[in-house]
Amino acid sequence: MKNHKSKIMLVDDHPIVRERLAELINQQTDLAVCCSCDDAPECWKLLEQCRPDLAIVDLSLKTMPGLELIKDLHHRYPALQVLVLTMHDEALYAERALRAGARGYVTKQEATPVILKAIRHVLTGELYVGEHLAQQLVGVLIRGKAGPGGESVLSQFTDRELEVFQMLSQGHSTSQIAELLKLSAKTVESHQAKLKEKCRVMTLDELRRYAITELQRQ
Repeated sequence: MKNHKSKIMLVDDHPIVRERLAELINQQTDLAVCCSCDDAPECWKLLEQCRPDLAIVDLSLKTMPGLELIKDLHHRYPALQVLVLTMHDEALYAERALRAGARGYVTKQEATPVILKAIRHVLTGELYVGEHLAQQLVGVLIRGKAGPGGESVLSQFTDRELEVFQMLSQGHSTSQIAELLKLSAKTVESHQAKLKEKCRVMTLDELRRYAITELQRQ
């Protein structure tokens, strides 16, 4: 009798990451990659075909912020477990991802056994974050959302503002952001105005440069 393998979907815009992750997962006796894609539109197409047990999602995708995709996945497929695998290691992102519906958060810098442990924990319905990240999250809870003045400016952003900020750093125009997030151009401009105020810059080009620099630091 064949062992049941949990089906995993990969959503990451880096082909090499998907290939290496698929190779790692497919070597396991209890796990198998059923499908992979580089962005949200393809993800929606494959979901009904693959019917995965777990989706591993990066936060930086081509046309939609990972946080937005996680929210949509949680709303439309509440039984689907979601694990975030990303370069961002700040508690700010982990907290938002978990609130969006993810059940686990692990960084790409982690060792292979840690990533596999996270996958198996989330598949059982358990919440998974690494020890270091757990300590950071406790700090966030203790300090509260406002936090001390020395914290990253990103901690002042709403989820939507952070999404617009990320998309600006990726080179998207105001109209493109509006289309991708299904918002009006005026709403996006309003978010950009608030971001400029929080980042203390005057123009959209300055905000874009600031976004590129700040997100590279995360």
